[in-house]
Formats: sequence, C-alpha cells, structure tokens
Amino acid sequence: MFRHLREDIDCIRQRDPAARSRWEVLTCYPGLHALWMHRVAHSCWHNGLQWLGRFISHIARFLTGIEIHPGAQIGRFVFIDHGMGIVIGETAVVGEGSTIYQGVTLGGTSTIRGAKRHPTLGRNVIVGAGAKVLGGFSVGDRARIGSNAVVVKEVPAGATAVGNPARILHKETDAQREEAANAMGFSAYGITQEGDDPLTKALHGLIDHAAAQQREIDRLIMTLERNGISLEEVKSETPKVDADRLNRLVDD
Repeated sequence: MFRHLREDIDCIRQRDPAARSRWEVLTCYPGLHALWMHRVAHSCWHNGLQWLGRFISHIARFLTGIEIHPGAQIGRFVFIDHGMGIVIGETAVVGEGSTIYQGVTLGGTSTIRGAKRHPTLGRNVIVGAGAKVLGGFSVGDRARIGSNAVVVKEVPAGATAVGNPARILHKETDAQREEAANAMGFSAYGITQEGDDPLTKALHGLIDHAAAQQREIDRLIMTLERNGISLEEVKSETPKVDADRLNRLVDD
C-alpha cells in the first residue's frame, strides 16, 4: 500500500514542475486524494459493497471536485492535474502512466446496463483540459486528446485527436501538416490562444493567403496595363477571392 502511495507522489513530482516537495503533493493535490479514495471505493465495489463504494465516491467528489465511479479501472502512475470537473464513468479504463487534466469527461453514450459504455485509455495517454471522450471505444497507447476535443471514435496509438468532432492526426503522415498549423499560430495538441478550432484557424490562414495572392496578381496586371499590355481577357476569366465572405462561411 505504502509503495503505491510513494509511486503516486513521485509520479506527480516528475510531471508537475509546480510540485516542490512530497509534503506539498501529499496535502495539496486533489487528484492524488481522489485516486486514493477511488481505490477504497473500487475495492468495496468489487467485494459486494456497491452502496458503500458509491458513497465513498460521492464523498470524494464533494472533497475534490473529481467524480470517479467506483467501477472504473485506474492504472498505476496516473496523474490527475488540477482535476476540478473530471467525470470518469463506470466502465472506463485508464491505462498506466496516463495524464488527465481538469474538466475531462470519460463518458458513455449507451444506456444498456452491463454494456461497455465508457472509453478505454491505453498507456501514457494525455487528455487535455475540457476534452470529452464519449463511447465504449479505445484510445491507443501514447495518444493525445487536445483540449476541448470531443472524441466519439477510436484513436490509434500515437495519434492526436483535436477539434469538435475530433479529427485524428497521425504522427507519421501528418507531421508536416502539424508543423504548418503551428506556424499559423496554434498548437495541434490543443486549441489556439483565441479559442479557435485548429481546422477553422487553418482555413482562415489559407483564405488570407489566397487573398494576399489575389492582391499581388491585381498589382501585376495593373503594372502590365500601364506599360501598354492589355489583359482584359485574363481579368474577365480570373475568379476573385472574396475573403470576407469565405471567412464568414468558415465561422458559421
């Protein structure tokens, strides 16, 4: 038991640069307290004391702001950072070494009693703040769920899911795309500083780029015409980029 307690404390100190001492972690980290109380509730749940397990879970929710159903399976070295508003459902599984931030929901979409209704997280999964993972599917090892993403389908190992509904970005095939997206001012791991969805931000960037190209083309045509080269036919056939209208369409 004490070995597990030391593991939990060391896990937090390794992953949170704000943790300055074991005593601080022991006394001031609600995610740690929620995990400890969940282990007691989980033991009660699987030993025929379902009501007691639910009651302990209810007390933990009141004290920490983190609601973990006593039937959920939580692996070792799991780190719940901040934790307020986290909800983990009955049939959810959280793999070893995973990190879960505040406001996360591991929820179910089925009402069938006894069915696998909640997600299974593999090892070393990171779930960003405010993300919702809904359904009885799996999230592969080392996958990342971006902040405020809404995930309703399986996420492969090593992939990143962002947006609402979430899109899957694979490390190998989308590395250049993520790099280009970051250059536009947002992180593919989560959301932009302005709160935009990554796809929306990328589309706005492409529209602005197309509008800038259109302005350069118009300037070149004007220069040629001033030098006696008529381009009326080209001007009539060249479509114009209405950046304002396209940006409004993306926002809608």
